[in-house]
Amino acid sequence: MALHTAAVTVATTATLQLLDDIRGAAGDNDYLRFMGIARSSVVAFVIDTTGSMKDDILEAKRVVNEIIDSKKGTQDEPSQYILVPFNDPAFGPLIRTSNPDVMKREIAKLKADGGGDLPEMCLSGLQLALTGAPASSHIYVFTDAVAKDIALKDTIVALIRSTKSTVSFFMTGDGAGARRRRRGLESRAATFETYKDLAVASGGQAIGVTKENLPQATDIIIDSSTSALVTVLQRARNPGKAETFSFLLDESLNNITIYITGKALTFTLKNPSGVTQKQNEANGKLGTVQTVGNLYRVRLASNKQTGLWEISMNSNQPYTLKVTGQSTIAFIYDFVETFEGPHPGYALISGRPKAGMPAMLLVSVLGRKGPASVKVADVALVTASGSVVVGGALEDMGNGDFLVTVTKVPAGEFVVLLNGTDVVSSTMFQRQSTTQMSISKVTIKAVVDRSMEPGKAFSLPFTVMTDATGGTYKISARNDRDFKMNVPSSITVATGGNTTGELTITVPANTPSGTDVTLTIEAVAPGAVDSNYAVLRLSVVTKVTDFTPPQCEVVSFSSDDCPADPAACSSAFWQLSANLTDGVNGTGIASLTHRQGVGSLTHTDLNQTVVAAAFNASCCSLTVELVAVDKAMNVGTCLFSIVRNAGPPSLALSLPLWLCLLVSARFTTSLRDLLI
Repeated sequence: MALHTAAVTVATTATLQLLDDIRGAAGDNDYLRFMGIARSSVVAFVIDTTGSMKDDILEAKRVVNEIIDSKKGTQDEPSQYILVPFNDPAFGPLIRTSNPDVMKREIAKLKADGGGDLPEMCLSGLQLALTGAPASSHIYVFTDAVAKDIALKDTIVALIRSTKSTVSFFMTGDGAGARRRRRGLESRAATFETYKDLAVASGGQAIGVTKENLPQATDIIIDSSTSALVTVLQRARNPGKAETFSFLLDESLNNITIYITGKALTFTLKNPSGVTQKQNEANGKLGTVQTVGNLYRVRLASNKQTGLWEISMNSNQPYTLKVTGQSTIAFIYDFVETFEGPHPGYALISGRPKAGMPAMLLVSVLGRKGPASVKVADVALVTASGSVVVGGALEDMGNGDFLVTVTKVPAGEFVVLLNGTDVVSSTMFQRQSTTQMSISKVTIKAVVDRSMEPGKAFSLPFTVMTDATGGTYKISARNDRDFKMNVPSSITVATGGNTTGELTITVPANTPSGTDVTLTIEAVAPGAVDSNYAVLRLSVVTKVTDFTPPQCEVVSFSSDDCPADPAACSSAFWQLSANLTDGVNGTGIASLTHRQGVGSLTHTDLNQTVVAAAFNASCCSLTVELVAVDKAMNVGTCLFSIVRNAGPPSLALSLPLWLCLLVSARFTTSLRDLLI
């Protein structure tokens, strides 16, 4: 028992030290996002920059500027902005920043040019956004052309399911322009269905409007670039039919908006008191209705009633329905499987859940005042058609986490629906996931147990298993860096058996250390009757030979007599000068910052062998911690403090208290999730 306690203490101390090193390497803002403490609203734009997109690009610029100007400094300010341009044949690069001014400058550089033929590299640009954005991001695609890279569709679906990101398309193909020939228009009508399929799969919208009306449709971007956005209900019908949908609105919900896409449809909205409003009532008793293209945007009045609402849809054409709002009552989930060993637990499933087997979901629920402020009643899997609802058995694991076991997963596409009670207001609530999932009799597994090195080939074994009829399974793989790969085109799997294959990725020699790579492997059953995928994150890391953190040495220290009375601190100042080095065989200092102090830090060129740093502060701030990170991600932190003088200065009081906490840490995995 004593040894166990000692081991726990050592492990806890090491973990805290590692987290502190990560904080030092990434900075406070990225560290808070990594820990899930900072706001996670991310706005990503994928924009067609071909010649006919001038008006669309101008509108995207306007929307970005409006988001930045209206939300800057508020709790709804996006934590990150992402921009991916695409053309033909080029696409990218991915531009990612947390600085709104940088985003303004980058999107201002976009110009409409090139193209000429109808299809463009839309899905390649979307793939970059999905692999570069954090999970659960909102991605907006602007285009007026079909996708030339249609072969990427299955990869895009896999990435959507893996990241649970929402993708919405603004399609302004209106038949105008020299490149809109009759043949192109005929193929475009069919291929635009690809965008609609991807939008439905992700829980997004596919909005078809003219270029002139595009500004009226982009309010959806303003709506979703906010904090604490939740989905109450989402349904899609293809073909359309007359149907009434009910949904619960609880007291915590604000800014409730209903989005409907479709043509030749009517709807009637009814609140719990029986008050109704139709689609042709722009300003009704329940809210406002805005119509543009195939989009209806219904914004409920702020004095909405809590309780059970209904919306009756009527159309024989395909349509989608989505009800959203702002609330801190939310949930996230993952499909998991058990693993054994000395420390058994649950591992996330990469890919679709296995058919014919009970499925397990790990669900984390958030409440307005912590997990204890909500009571979960049930968690169910609901088919996209809404005709099948399969409940799961709940096991409360504490702290808002629930293990949900579903004995029989429904066939076809489904979403996760959670119902419960908000303890704060004693009102019932419902929340729904947006990403459509499905089961498969095919399983593909691969384990990444090491990093890749620049200039070297990387071999990755993978295993394909099936509970269906055996035969020849088609194998395909793609990576978002376009690194050269050798992939077997197919493997043979026996009925109820498994087969192991191997793919090889060759990393270019000039690839920077720390580069992240997203690899998608797909296995398709004979006759394309079933398929599954695995999405893997790999890192390129140069072989580490530097294990020594940067060193620091105080050169000089000078100060006024810091008064004992804190109220008089602003009139006195102190200054610290220090030299920092990464040693003779070090990789060099990559960054130098300060924390735990309010003052001004300046330093000489970081490429120098010895970096001279100077910190100036008033006596209101008596402590500074310098954080130096070298190019091998070793972190050195140096803490410097002074004490206030109660009277005339003395030698003992004027001497600094210097503590160097020099820690070496080798990072063999990418800080991708932290830095994106």
